Amino acid sequence: MNFQTYTAPENITRVTEFIFMGVSDRPELQIPLFFVFLVIYGLTVVGNLGIITLTGVDSRLQTPMYFFLRHLAIINLGNSTVIAPKMLTNFLVKKKTTFYYECATQMGGFLFFIVAEVFMLAVMAYDRCVAICNRLLYMVVVSPQICLLLVSIAYVYGFSTAIVVPSCVFSMSYCSSNVINHFYCDIVPLLALSCSDTYFPETVVFISAATNLVLSVIIVLVSYFNIVLSILRIHSPEGRKKAFSTCASHMTAVTVFYGTLLFMYLQPKTDHSLDTDKMASVFYTLVIPMLNPMIYSLRNKDVIAAFKRFPPNPCYSFKLE
Repeated sequence: MNFQTYTAPENITRVTEFIFMGVSDRPELQIPLFFVFLVIYGLTVVGNLGIITLTGVDSRLQTPMYFFLRHLAIINLGNSTVIAPKMLTNFLVKKKTTFYYECATQMGGFLFFIVAEVFMLAVMAYDRCVAICNRLLYMVVVSPQICLLLVSIAYVYGFSTAIVVPSCVFSMSYCSSNVINHFYCDIVPLLALSCSDTYFPETVVFISAATNLVLSVIIVLVSYFNIVLSILRIHSPEGRKKAFSTCASHMTAVTVFYGTLLFMYLQPKTDHSLDTDKMASVFYTLVIPMLNPMIYSLRNKDVIAAFKRFPPNPCYSFKLE
């Protein structure tokens, strides 16, 4: 273990690197897990880059819904990229280390993207609510300026969380064990290693997480409550089916994402463990970013049609222009 001594009144040593326990500490599982997560990350990159490309170049996908979807894909790609490369590398080495400031940077990147995703899903729920409940004024209410503002708020709030929370967590002293029971620098397992009083950072983390989750859930629930009321007012079965189909993909993504978060945070303390947290973290940092492009594209006729129109040779499309 790498420790560095510094001069201080307490004359203690500070940790300058951390060691991950990883997804599993069983040596025989490291190579199989490497290939499993390599496939997951590969599908995540291909799927989200596909969504970003299609919604960027196809003229028929230049609507607020696909603008938000493009940014959700950017967030999903960023979230996985913050976690997966280091995780994959650690499957192939014996000592799974990360430097102190590298750990802080990874935590900041993770928080930026996960908080931005929470609010982007809420923004997309609002967008679907306006599209169904106020269809005639949709392009006025969700104008390009409003779209840009809503996306900017999600990114700014994610950035502020990524600055404030890691600053609190890494203001603590880590002077005993430096083995993190996780596969990335997460808050709870890190604070468990601190030899300082963790009341203040735990309070900051709790307030931040509660604010993010409660505010976004309220926006989603209010939006879908209005959506359901509007759908029930539609008399024709075809009209109801069409209205429901416009938000079915988002409902699926929201259910999977918030279901995972609520599973983590609403567990009884007696049943809660860091190993359970690790499995849930695998799901919302790696599996959900892989699933979202499939959820939003496989049953979306516009995306499928855009994919069919997309030229096999990108250079050819530029020549036409």
